[in-house]
Amino acid sequence: MIRISIYDDNDSLRDTLALFFDATDDLITTGTYANALTVVETVSMDQPDVILMDIDMPGRTGIEAVTLLRDADCLPKVLMLTVYEDTDRIFAAISAGAVGYLLKKTPGDRIIEAIREVMSGGAAMTPSIALKVLSTFQKPSPARNTSSPSTNFQLTDKEQLVLKCLVNGDSYKLIAANCQISMGTVRTHIVNIYQKLHVNSKSEAVVKAMRTGLFG
Repeated sequence: MIRISIYDDNDSLRDTLALFFDATDDLITTGTYANALTVVETVSMDQPDVILMDIDMPGRTGIEAVTLLRDADCLPKVLMLTVYEDTDRIFAAISAGAVGYLLKKTPGDRIIEAIREVMSGGAAMTPSIALKVLSTFQKPSPARNTSSPSTNFQLTDKEQLVLKCLVNGDSYKLIAANCQISMGTVRTHIVNIYQKLHVNSKSEAVVKAMRTGLFG
């Protein structure tokens, strides 16, 4: 059985999805929650294989919840289920560790297919979301000189390596191990990266790195 937890502040949607999943032969709902304030504790308790995560919830966003789970090394497969279609939230969710992004208007049968897809190692997206992701990466990058300060934002080699790790979705602990530096040094590099990229968060840094073609 595929174990599923649902985090969404829409009571009716949570109940409907839970009933829908429990009516199948291979899915079972292990927990439903109106917010993600205790997400690490509830995931540790429920041990879901897949989480359906809303973005806009009281107290803590779904993207913040996914980041917390990843940093706590207890991240199951996460499908974002939301009304938001903007690229900033899409990339922030994927960068945080989500393996899929579905809109709430997605039919129930397709949500079940998506759950099975991610359990098989795939990624699942609503078609309109997949098109947005593809169009972002297919936009031609302006001609650039790789030695130009405007291209690399004057990042040092170590800062570029740390940023590359962020883009790959690595936790601070994993960045420290991969770069052979302390956690304190990781945080210092990230502060410097934020200042040089003129951003205020990890998700903004990742999106900017992707959009500017910083890593080719």
